Formats: sequence, C-alpha cells, structure tokens
Amino acid sequence: MTENAREFHLASRPSGWPKLENVTLVETPLPGLEDGQILVRNEFISLDPAMRGWMNEGRSYAPPFQVGKAMWGGAVGEVLESRSEKFAVGDHVLHGLGWRDKAIVSAGSARKIDTAAAPSSAYLGVLGMPGMTAYVGLIRMAEFKEGDVVFVSGAAGAVGSLAGQLAKQFGASKVIGSAGSAEKVRYLKEEVGFDEAFNYKDAPVAESLRAAAPDGIDVYFDNVGGDHLEAALFAMNDFGRIAACGAISQYNNEKPEPGPRNLFFIVSKRIAIRGFIVSDNYDMAGEFTKEVAPLVVNGSVSYRETIVDGLENTPQAFIDLLSGANTGKMLVRI
Repeated sequence: MTENAREFHLASRPSGWPKLENVTLVETPLPGLEDGQILVRNEFISLDPAMRGWMNEGRSYAPPFQVGKAMWGGAVGEVLESRSEKFAVGDHVLHGLGWRDKAIVSAGSARKIDTAAAPSSAYLGVLGMPGMTAYVGLIRMAEFKEGDVVFVSGAAGAVGSLAGQLAKQFGASKVIGSAGSAEKVRYLKEEVGFDEAFNYKDAPVAESLRAAAPDGIDVYFDNVGGDHLEAALFAMNDFGRIAACGAISQYNNEKPEPGPRNLFFIVSKRIAIRGFIVSDNYDMAGEFTKEVAPLVVNGSVSYRETIVDGLENTPQAFIDLLSGANTGKMLVRI
C-alpha cells in the first residue's frame, strides 16, 4: 500500500514579511523504502527564525528553499518502517525533514532520542539545536567568565531564555533580558530567573539597558541586532564580548537598515564580536549534553514551548513566530 505524505512547498519567495500564499500544502505519494532508510511519522516540527532567510534566493550558510519543492527543518517522530539496522519500528528519532507529516529519512541523517528522559519535543528545543546554540554562543563565542554581567536580547525565545539561564548557572553576577511584552518580562524575572528584564517597546533600548546595568555589561548575546546591538555597544565595558547569533529585527526588511551608529566603540572599548552558526560547532555536542541535560532533568533549567496543533496551521505559526507571538520554542504538533 502506497503511503502518502502532506508536505509544504515554497510557492513563491516573500518580499518583506512572509504571507500564507508563499507556501502551499501538497499531498504526494512516498516511494518504497530503500536499504538504509526509515519511514517516520512526524509528531512535532520545529519553526525557527532562520527559516525566513532560507526563503530568500541567494548565498547563505544553508541552501535556500527551492520554489515548487518541499521545505525542511527539524522534526521528531516515530519510526513506522525501517530498512536500517540502526532503527526499529517504534523508535523515536530526531531528523531534518520537517514541514510535513511523514518523511523518508536516511538512517545516517537521523538520531535516536530517549523519550523516557525528556519529552520528544524537548529535543527540538532545550535539548536540541536552540539549546546548543545558547551553549555555544555563551561558552565558545562570548567566552563567558564567572562574574560577567550578561545581556540577552530576544530573551523569551528558545535560545535567549536558555542562554540567560546558563549564564546564571555558570556564575554570572547579573543577567538582563529584553522581550516584547509585559507578560514575557514577567516570565523572564519570575519563572526563568533573570535578574532584570525590560520591554523594549516601552522606552528606547539604550535607556532601558542603562537603567538595568548602570555599571555596564561584559557579554551581549545578540538575537535581535538593530537598536539592541547599538544599545549594547553603548553599555559594553572594556574588553566586552558579543556573540552574534541572529538579527530577527532585520529579517523581514525589504531594504537594509543603516548599521549601529556607534561602531567605533568596538575599537575604543576593544570589543570582540563573533558571529556564529551552531552547525559549525558540533564538536561541542557531547560537552553540551553533559553540561545541560542534567540541568534540564533536575529542573535547574526550565523551558517553555508554544505549541500549535495541526500541520495545516504551520504557515501561520511561522508568521506568528517572526512577530514574537511565542514564548520559548515554537512547535507544530502534527
């Protein structure tokens, strides 16, 4: 019996903010399995801000989505059929063929996950790519040291919320976060344990950051760019370090915005800025798991998920992610 899959194809490349009509849901028959392949029924698919860049044509760190072809991204699911010795029917796996309900996956591109240790969805968030992004950015890129004052932008998201918590766990003297609503500020201070947090919509970011860190900051974990990066440069202490993870404030701009007006602070304050992509740093995967997984299991690190039900609701969930509707990791439950 032929298996069919429902999968989203890129219908057109967006200009500015993506629209629902930029993607289309297609039903397609799946071929039979070849040796070394598994058939997976996806349970959760990951939505990440970086996918907005993959919708554009042109050179990037990852190949762009192709118009008329299936989209992809992180997913977890159950093995329905296997022609690989590595996986048995009923195993739960993490793989890279999201934006669909079923997928034929090469065994070499899948990783078995332990759903007894943590829910499967956690492997797309706190124990997956976003979690490792937070760890790599803080430890390797920002060269975090005990006693640092740390500022995290986009702090209520999957990456930012963990970056701030890890900084606290590893001995930061103060952790400050920015977010886009009063509820997210409350979440950061009361549930996640940030020392200070502010709503960037209430006042200029530089003004709010100066009030939260009157003695300056040592580390900036940048998920936003724009006015947040400019504010961080003003607030940065000498020999400060910036981990440039993303610039979500810029992703949907049709024309590039002018850069920060105070870049000379990089020179005068001897600031180190390192942009990074987590996939370049998988040599830290074992270290990340060893350091972070126990903190998640014992509750020292908390996490939130924003879950949208139904594959057909994926495009709207993605647009909502880009507008900041999520707290923690944005997921679609199939």
